[in-house]
Amino acid sequence: MSLPSLDELEQLPEIEKQWAVKAMHHAEIYFRLISSVDTQKLRLTPSDEEIYEDFKSSFPDFSIDVVDEETMKSNEGKEKWRTWMEKYKDKVEDYNFGTLLRKNVNDDYTEENTIFGESPLEKILEQ
Repeated sequence: MSLPSLDELEQLPEIEKQWAVKAMHHAEIYFRLISSVDTQKLRLTPSDEEIYEDFKSSFPDFSIDVVDEETMKSNEGKEKWRTWMEKYKDKVEDYNFGTLLRKNVNDDYTEENTIFGESPLEKILEQ
């Protein structure tokens, strides 16, 4: 019996639900945190600055104000994210776990303004 491919796993509803539940829990905690402290001084990991600088150089055209979900979730976009995330597998816990992202950083987490992403980018996209 062979294991399912990564693309097949992405399509399994129970896997996606597990990711979504954990991601929503993280989003709630994270949103409370960024709502109560100066995010310019907030550091969640010792690698925050490195990750942020690498993100900016690896994705120079990526809009962090309003996320383009179609581009991010395209086959090309997914591959680029996966390749980029792999660099952090030994530095960031749950580096490749799904997360909830706000499409527009100026709006709250709502059903209309939230997308399910493949990496823990909330901190990076909030900067």
